[in-house]
Amino acid sequence: MSDDKKTPTQEPTLQSNNESQNDIDSVAKKEKKRSGLAGFFSRKKVAEVNSNQDTLGAPEAEPATVEQGLDRTRSGLMDKIGGVFKGSFDLDDDLFDSLEEALITSDISVEASLGLVDSLKHRVKSERIQDAHGVVSALREEITTMLEPAEQDWAVFNQRPYVLMMVGVNGVGKTTTIAKIAKQFQDQGRSVMLAAADTFRAAAVEQLQEWGKRMDIPVVAQKHGADAAAVAHDALNSAIVKGSHVLMIDTAGRLHTQSDLMEQLQKINRVLGNLDPSMPHEVMQILDASTGQNALTQLQHFQKAVGVNSVCLTKLDGSAKGGVAVSVTEKFKLPIRYIGVGEGYYDLKPFLAKEFANALIPDLIE
Repeated sequence: MSDDKKTPTQEPTLQSNNESQNDIDSVAKKEKKRSGLAGFFSRKKVAEVNSNQDTLGAPEAEPATVEQGLDRTRSGLMDKIGGVFKGSFDLDDDLFDSLEEALITSDISVEASLGLVDSLKHRVKSERIQDAHGVVSALREEITTMLEPAEQDWAVFNQRPYVLMMVGVNGVGKTTTIAKIAKQFQDQGRSVMLAAADTFRAAAVEQLQEWGKRMDIPVVAQKHGADAAAVAHDALNSAIVKGSHVLMIDTAGRLHTQSDLMEQLQKINRVLGNLDPSMPHEVMQILDASTGQNALTQLQHFQKAVGVNSVCLTKLDGSAKGGVAVSVTEKFKLPIRYIGVGEGYYDLKPFLAKEFANALIPDLIE
């Protein structure tokens, strides 16, 4: 019998809310040290987190808007575009070359920038646009059009359980993002199960278990170093028995140079496929927007290895590289399910092409 079909000898742990208080306190102290977690739970104190109250209630601060999340990207880009139209100007090749340069230096890829400016030239000519406001408005519409393939309906509940495998390199906020998405599913009245298949990183299992306790979502887990595919296998069987709407599988963060870990992802795919050829139904990659064009390289390698078919962009508020959303869409035409514009729960937002383009390219200020 191949490794892919072996039944794990170790019983999985189905996390519940009946842990001893000492265990909860121990994990909570570890979580307090991790960056980003306090913000997600409205910066609750550890004592408050250990209570039975709903710590995912309304945040203390107003949730960020997409416009606020893109502030750094927008400010830099609009400064450059404003400079193009400063003083007198002609709508000639030199001006469009300057616009192209402004887009490229704002972390929109060369290919995407060339495509945008080429389409913009045709629009300006066909619509007889003659002023700066008209050009900027046309550019915004072209960006909206380029982003539209990323705004796709999500048939996440057409299958039950819908198996969603989450992948990405270390440091992109993968496990925290999983918890946010799971809570949104839960808010919609859907039952969720989590699989702690990141058995490579120290304390990763405990981190996901803590999220599960706080949200009252079951987590299937084994010990650190266990076979990740076995965890996914057991979680799927459990989700089927319990009738869960969604199974979300957390996986180890890895670089494309770590071939053994990439093979582990492929094994999870094969094991799930042995149970049902349609599984996993979706492989979502978490990308850190602050890495800019390097995110494209990451996505290319993961897509080749495990067939990534959707994206979540995090940390848009932490850099001036929000233009990577345009680059990702132009190159891969994949749906962007969510964008992260802040640390809070409500700061993870569904992607809307027009909203994003309006936040990226506002009207020129006189």
